Formats: sequence, C-alpha cells, structure tokens
Amino acid sequence: MTRLLTFLLVITVLISCKPESKAQNHTTETISEKQIEVTVAEKIAQAHGYDHWKNVNTIEFTFNVDRGDKHVQRSWQWQPKADYVVSMVSKDSISMYTRQAPSNTIETIDPKFINVDKSFINDKFWLLIPFQIVWDDGTTLSEPIKAVAPIAKTEMNKIILTYSNEGGYTPGDAYDIFYDEDFIIREWVFRKGNSETPTMTTTFENYEDFNGIKIAKDHKMADGNFNLYFSNIKIQ
Repeated sequence: MTRLLTFLLVITVLISCKPESKAQNHTTETISEKQIEVTVAEKIAQAHGYDHWKNVNTIEFTFNVDRGDKHVQRSWQWQPKADYVVSMVSKDSISMYTRQAPSNTIETIDPKFINVDKSFINDKFWLLIPFQIVWDDGTTLSEPIKAVAPIAKTEMNKIILTYSNEGGYTPGDAYDIFYDEDFIIREWVFRKGNSETPTMTTTFENYEDFNGIKIAKDHKMADGNFNLYFSNIKIQ
C-alpha cells in the first residue's frame, strides 16, 4: 500500500501507503499461502530475487521524482531485521525511528514520525512492490489474465492487487500489475480507492541486480514529462 503533502508534485506520486497492520519481520518471514492466488504473487516475488531477501541486513536508496522543472527526493536507510528506519531529507534534517513490534502499526508509531513514516512506506512500496504483494495483509489478488498494457500497447499478463478498506494510510487502493512471461513487472496502473479511472500509469524499467534482488530503477509515464527513479541504491 493519497498522501497530501505540501509539494503539489508529490500529491500524484505518493500512492502506496499500504497496510502494515501486523508485526512483520521481513527478513525471516516466508511467503504466505493465505489465498490460492498467492501462487502468482510468489512467482513474481521470486523472479525479482525474493529468495535473497533473507540475507539482507541494510538497504539504502534515494527516491526521486522529476516532473517538468520540479525535483523531489528523499533518502533512506532501512534495517529490515530490526525494522529501523533512518530518514535523510538533508544533512540538517535526519529522523531515526523503529517500526519494530509493537511500534510498526500506524496506531503506535510515534506521532512525530507519522509524516516521515508515510513517506517511507510509500517509497519502499515503489522500490519493493514485487515483495509487498506477498508481505502485505488485507489484500486480494485477482486471477491472472492476458491484457494489453496501457503504455507498451503489447499483450502481457495482468493481475489486480486490491487493498481492503481498513488499515494503512490510504486504504482501498487498487493496482493493475502487468508482467511478462518471466514474471518481471513491466507496468502498473494505480487506481486510488479502487476507482475505475486510472490515477497514475507508469512503466517499470531500467532493472538492475543488487546482490540478487532486481530493482526497477525508473518509472515513467507515457507523456515523457515524468520520471520517478531510484538512485544511490545499496543492498547489503
């Protein structure tokens, strides 16, 4: 798993504050079999390197958005075993907090870190959506079908990921996820509140392997005036 921040640009970018309502240790948990559709989710996660996740101690990345002449960026360090987060907006603005149980639910996050946590959940969702589809509770995943991807205009596999109307910072959202025959995500359509009208459609491209984990570094819109991208990625 929309965020209303002071930057007008980010209003359309922050789309993924999804439910993390239960204590989760992303390092040790295995892929759940909570529903029959999880077989597809498992294949997508594994295609992006999920089997290497157990070895991850630290992730560092910078979330960037360029739209026209406007630029927004946020840098993070995350230690998933302890669910410890360091936010580095600038050298003069650094926040450090833990999401470890019992503090990894929205209700128990220290109020002074709520806005930071919203941004972290959003940015992590963009970075690790292939894993989020098996991590997140309160979701349903449709049966896969063949459909024409809206940007590439070619036929791909499509599943619909829908979040429940309760929990998370933006409940009820839906994502149409398009992936190839190797189960690599190539595009998605975000639909706020599960509306029929797309809210945002972007590519997943410029994949790079980081210690076995495949990350799509660029997400672009069809009009070419938007690029959400990741830089300074380190996975150890």
